[in-house]
Amino acid sequence: MSLTRHQTRLTNHGTTIEQDRPLRVASVPASHVYVRHLRPLPEWLGPEQTVTVLPDPDPTDSRRPAGAPWWPPAVLEPQWIDDHADEIDLVHLQFGFDHRSPEDLAVWVDTLRRHAIPLLYTVHDLRNPHHADRSLHDAQLDVLVPAASGLITLTPGAAAEIRDRWGREARVLPHPHVIPLDVMDDLRERRAARRDRGFTVGLHIKSLRASMDPVVVLPTLLDAVADIPGGRVQVNGHRDVLGEGSPLDPDVLRLLRSGAVDLRVHDFLPDEEFWTYLAGLDASVLPYRFGTHSGWLEGCRDVGTAVVAPSCGYYADQGPVHTYELDEDHFDPDSLMRAVHDAWRPPEPAVSVAERVEQRTWLAAAHAEIYRRLVS
Repeated sequence: MSLTRHQTRLTNHGTTIEQDRPLRVASVPASHVYVRHLRPLPEWLGPEQTVTVLPDPDPTDSRRPAGAPWWPPAVLEPQWIDDHADEIDLVHLQFGFDHRSPEDLAVWVDTLRRHAIPLLYTVHDLRNPHHADRSLHDAQLDVLVPAASGLITLTPGAAAEIRDRWGREARVLPHPHVIPLDVMDDLRERRAARRDRGFTVGLHIKSLRASMDPVVVLPTLLDAVADIPGGRVQVNGHRDVLGEGSPLDPDVLRLLRSGAVDLRVHDFLPDEEFWTYLAGLDASVLPYRFGTHSGWLEGCRDVGTAVVAPSCGYYADQGPVHTYELDEDHFDPDSLMRAVHDAWRPPEPAVSVAERVEQRTWLAAAHAEIYRRLVS
């Protein structure tokens, strides 16, 4: 069976016919940057296109496609599946199910099974970074991972954990680029122009996830850059964390406002400003006590910013990082000192635009092949 030839369900007659057309994939979500960058580059799309990723349904009216908002995902509603089963060939779940109970998800996967719609699940998070208690996410995974027709994950370490926990094999396909390809070269040129202006280590204190502990690493970062000529720590944070009524300890706030760090307080940065911010750092520290994978890490790789990543999760599997010891039970300041000093030394060559183009090309082909196999 070719990439474009597959069976289309005609449930009103209880029969099937074969029809040549692209596979219709309902991705949850469709508009997220990760999902968009799994598709072929726009200039390569044509009449031979083998996959159509359907637009996100409007969460306020699932009969219409969404604009920018996609949350909460309408595709996760069993009624939406009942109403649109003849319009989709496969559901690809990425993320967005945080609000669904395990019981809700069990009903949803049963609905997919009743309509003979395959479910492909990309396991991004084996530990939800927003949940201090892992029990809910574990229960959700206990429904989704066994029920999926196929599994993808981003790293060999995550695949091994999936094998250990559920006895299932997940195809390992890496994270694509985050920053648009046409922006990457320009941002790198800006980095080169300021290369002799010192060494800036970035710590981001955005709206705090349960997994983040920037406070524990900050004093060590200040000690680390004190040994580096032209070294400084730049802390960027959102107003809800660093503004009036901050939830941070008063002693930490005094340290942040003492002049020892380059403190920048702002609201959520638009994409263009965020990319420029990442490119303006020489190293970015991920202050995660738990987690699995990171889109932030990939954005840093896109612009050539070194990543200082914790030992928890599978960040070191995902790409070249400077690892320090931090998890829910332990922090080793000496390892963070070493990681920052290693990042100061000549870095690994950044992933090139050409490599990202090549990666995106074969990621799109690999996903199309998996879709075809599951639908066949």
